[in-house]
Amino acid sequence: MIRIGYGYDSHRYKDGEYIIIGGVKISSQRSIVAHSDGDILIHAICDALLGALGKGDMGSYFDDSKKYKDIDSSFFLKEIIQMVVNDGYEIVNIDTTIIAEKPSISKHADKIEKSISSILGINKEQVNVKSKSNDKLGYVGRYEGIEAHVSLLIERI
Repeated sequence: MIRIGYGYDSHRYKDGEYIIIGGVKISSQRSIVAHSDGDILIHAICDALLGALGKGDMGSYFDDSKKYKDIDSSFFLKEIIQMVVNDGYEIVNIDTTIIAEKPSISKHADKIEKSISSILGINKEQVNVKSKSNDKLGYVGRYEGIEAHVSLLIERI
């Protein structure tokens, strides 16, 4: 049996020095406003995996308590991939799109793919990272925030 998952996350920006995308620290004049480290890509992958399993979303498992304050988002992904494995599935592929005016994500795509595949214990070829600008439209275009979209496929082993 195969199952498809879709995930989405967005966050506001604040003045800062870097953002974290897919576990990769990227220099930026803006930082992400979040309770955890604000890694929107990992959050979207988590929601996509939970959706493929039919198990709700991250908010069902992780709250905004002190326990998760400023936590590395790879913690969430490792917890959720264990659910995937426990339910007898494995990841077939993950396709992602990050929407941001700045910083440029495309030059970091290879490093992000390596990071995500390492966290998940899958081959880098199973992870694809794309980036788009929003052509100066909306909150992303005004450099007020950033978005991530994820589609993935899991298969029962």
